[in-house]
This record gives sequence, structure tokens and C-alpha cells, in this order.
Amino acid sequence: MSSAFLRILNIHRIGVQRMIASALMALVLLGAQAVVAQTFDEAKAAYKRGDYAVALEAFRNLAEQGDTRAQFALGSMYAEGKGVPQDEAEAVRWYRRAGEEGLVGVQLLLGTMYDSGQGVPQDYAEAARWYRLAAEQGDARAQVNLGYMYSQGRGVSQDYTEALSWFRRAAEQGNAKGQTRLGIMYEQGYGVPEDYAEALRWYRQAAAQDNAFAQASLGFMHYLGKGVSQDYVQAHKWFSLAISRFSSFERDSQERAVEFLKKVESKMTPDQIVEARQLAREWKPGQ
Repeated sequence: MSSAFLRILNIHRIGVQRMIASALMALVLLGAQAVVAQTFDEAKAAYKRGDYAVALEAFRNLAEQGDTRAQFALGSMYAEGKGVPQDEAEAVRWYRRAGEEGLVGVQLLLGTMYDSGQGVPQDYAEAARWYRLAAEQGDARAQVNLGYMYSQGRGVSQDYTEALSWFRRAAEQGNAKGQTRLGIMYEQGYGVPEDYAEALRWYRQAAAQDNAFAQASLGFMHYLGKGVSQDYVQAHKWFSLAISRFSSFERDSQERAVEFLKKVESKMTPDQIVEARQLAREWKPGQ
């Protein structure tokens, strides 16, 4: 894989804290511990109908009693400015209380906030600390992010062996980003002897989950004949699939894949191009 594309292959995390916050808010609103169920139900109902003042008071009461989900909910209301003036510092204060009590999703959220510097000053060491707390509880997303911190030396000493370990933990849970990262480690020989066959195995698992980066990586492997016989038809298929699946936030990666698709096409016959396009059209996740 080219070094330029490998740099672009960083798993995209822009806006992930908003995604996590939305998911966690949904979990928070599903229900409460039996001892505070009625009060929590009232807060949930108030939030759903837009009565944020009532919800805020109920969540605050629960949060001050140590309910971690209420602490997260209260932090989210401050972050979004619902029922109170928007206050990121107050949001982080409540997030930290929930994270320190072990709420894994909030630990991941705090890690991404410190990693990206959104809502807090950017602090890679603090990001790594929160990622580790969540990763040690088995959260695959945090394991991928912590592995990336080790691979890049962000907030921790660069350590490919440690990165490999965390990527593997995520990959073995079926996390497509972890599988892709693990494939890169084997392809490049980072923290482990170079092993194209093992890289292919992990790329294929991630590609079957429709991961665009893994699909592009398979395109490279077939284009260059790394671990497999050089096969322009398969390379074309995988590049085509990746191009159609990169998100709008991954435009650079998509454009790079387009460049390589053109290179592949320049080496193919018209019949081979037709065959490759047909294979891409017929491909379904899970294959």
C-alpha cells in the first residue's frame, strides 16, 4: 500500500462524539434502575415532550445522588443547551463524574473530546487515559482508538506491540475498524513480522462488513500482488466498492482510490473491466 494512501487511511473520527452522545442519550432514556424508576420515568417523559426544565431538575436530582446515566443526561443537556444556556465546561464536569464511576460510553466520549479538542482543550494524554478506561472494560471502539494512540505516539510512547494488542482485541470482537487496523499492522510489519496472508485475512473480514478502507486495501493487495496473485479484475472490483462507500468526510481517501482505479483500468482489457464492474454490482456484505 502506498505511504500516501496509508496516511489517508486513518480511521475517520470527525463528529464521533456527537454520534456517541446521541446513542447514549437513547440508552439513558430507555429506563432507570428500579430504585429510581418513577423519577427517571418522569424525567424521560419530560425530555421527550420537550419540557426541558422539568427534565433538567429530575436529572440533576438523580445525578447528584450518583446515577451515572442521569449524570450523562445532565451533561448532554448542558452540551446541547436544552433547558439551560449551553455550557460545555459544565457538560464535561458531569461527563467526567459519570466516566469516573465507570460508564463506558462516557469514557469513550471523553476520550474523543480530548483527542479532537472539541469542548475541551486538546490533550492526547488525557484522551488516552479515557480510552484506556473504556478499552479495559472491553469497548471495541475505545480499543481501536487506544491502539491508534500507541501506533502514532499520541499521549503515550509509540509502541507498535501495544497498538497491535489493542487492535487485535477489537478485531476479535468483530470490530471492522479494528480488523482493518490489524490488517495494516500485518501488511506493514508494525509490531509483528510482515505477513500478507494474515493482512488479507483481516482485510477480508472488515471488507465483508462493508468497511471502505478495508475494501480499498484489498484493491491494493490485488493490484500489487501482495499475498495473492496479481489480479486487476479483483483490484478493480474492490476499488469500485470502496469508492462507492467512502463517506463525505472521507473525500481524500475516496479520491485516492479513484486514482488507483484509473491506474488499474489502464492495464485492463475492455472485457476485464466489464467483468470487474459486474462483480462489484453483484457483491453483497458478508461475502
